[in-house]
Amino acid sequence: MALKAAFVFVAPDVDPAVHRQTVVTPEVELMAVAVNDYAEAVTVCQGLVEEGFVAIELCGGFGHVGAAQVAEAVGDKAAVGVVRFDNHPGLEGKSGDDIFG
Repeated sequence: MALKAAFVFVAPDVDPAVHRQTVVTPEVELMAVAVNDYAEAVTVCQGLVEEGFVAIELCGGFGHVGAAQVAEAVGDKAAVGVVRFDNHPGLEGKSGDDIFG
């Protein structure tokens, strides 16, 4: 069975049901999903866990607050990791915490 992992990123004006793509290799199924904000990320990540995803990596747009919200929401059902940018270039040099937190 392949590892089911997801990469979740924050972007404006997206629909997570539409703005997602999956790459499947013999060992890994990786889904990339766009979300509008932290609240939507929590909902999407809970759904990913229900679909059997056991690893969730959050983009650098997630600050400490956003990462904590997702980690708390999925509990021990998935490992949550974070790509770190203190000042994300896609968020006008801000952390997601400044925008969503």
